[in-house]
Amino acid sequence: MIKVDLITGFLGAGKTTFIKKYAKYLMDQSLAIGILENDYGAVNVDMMLLQELQGDQCDLSMVAGACDADCHRRRFKTKLIAMGMSGYDRVLIEPSGIFDVDEFYDVLYEEPLNRWYETGNVIAIVDGGLEDKLSEQSEFLLASQIAGAGTILLSKTDQCSEEEINRTIRHMNCAMEEVHCERRFQDEIICKDWDSLTDSDWEKITSGGYVHASYVKKPLEEENAYSTQYYLGIHLPSPENGLETLIRQVMEDPSCGNIFRIKGFLKWKSGADQDLSEEFSAQPEDASPGWLEINATRKNIRLEPIAKGQEVLIVIGENLNKEKIDSYFAAYV
Repeated sequence: MIKVDLITGFLGAGKTTFIKKYAKYLMDQSLAIGILENDYGAVNVDMMLLQELQGDQCDLSMVAGACDADCHRRRFKTKLIAMGMSGYDRVLIEPSGIFDVDEFYDVLYEEPLNRWYETGNVIAIVDGGLEDKLSEQSEFLLASQIAGAGTILLSKTDQCSEEEINRTIRHMNCAMEEVHCERRFQDEIICKDWDSLTDSDWEKITSGGYVHASYVKKPLEEENAYSTQYYLGIHLPSPENGLETLIRQVMEDPSCGNIFRIKGFLKWKSGADQDLSEEFSAQPEDASPGWLEINATRKNIRLEPIAKGQEVLIVIGENLNKEKIDSYFAAYV
């Protein structure tokens, strides 16, 4: 049977970055893998970030949202049926950060998927500097993602103090208590820079499995507070002309709603600014200077060169005020 690994975590936690490293490790073990991007929304930016993995040992597939829950579930199942006939050794599923983990188990137990697939690992990625205050829905999603994880990795630990990391672990344990789950975390969490992961660490991750955890289910609201705002064909200002300032203004404006993440791509001419060229001098050899990846959370705005992109920007959050967000970006669309 084909093993299926679920890599979950809240928006901006670092799932895509982890999958790049995880997939490369698996391919080094001579495994053929399929990656299924199960995104929340109509445009899958994360799949574009994984293009460098595409090759003889790795295929990329996607299920986009922008439809109701039943439609999304049918698309998810249909895609898994197609992938089940492709001869993979392992399938990696990256859902959106807005994802009820029970959907994963429910679909795998349905015919004919239960004859082709078996659950391999549930891997949860948690930001080492997790915010202290999340909404009730977000707290439940965090709890549901970590409760059954066989392996939990903290991300961005190089940017976090020891106290921030300890606070994040306490937050995770409080989330367990809130849903009446007996599980608690401490020593089993992998808390180290991902570039320093050893073969022993990777062996632990690939054999981490999953946990049968019992907790009180809290259904998501019928009218889900989570939403996305898309801007296609957007011509954003360059980094030297105020891009970071613009993004920060939107994210810090409470009248825009509770924004979790802004991501997308920008056409960028590196020769326009020598200092900026030096800042991105460590770009991969095969990267084109014509594009920058935009990946912003409230704590960090990251701009990195990427080989391919598309003029798109996506704003993701709770209770978004689309008219207010439009007022910031309208001049660039």
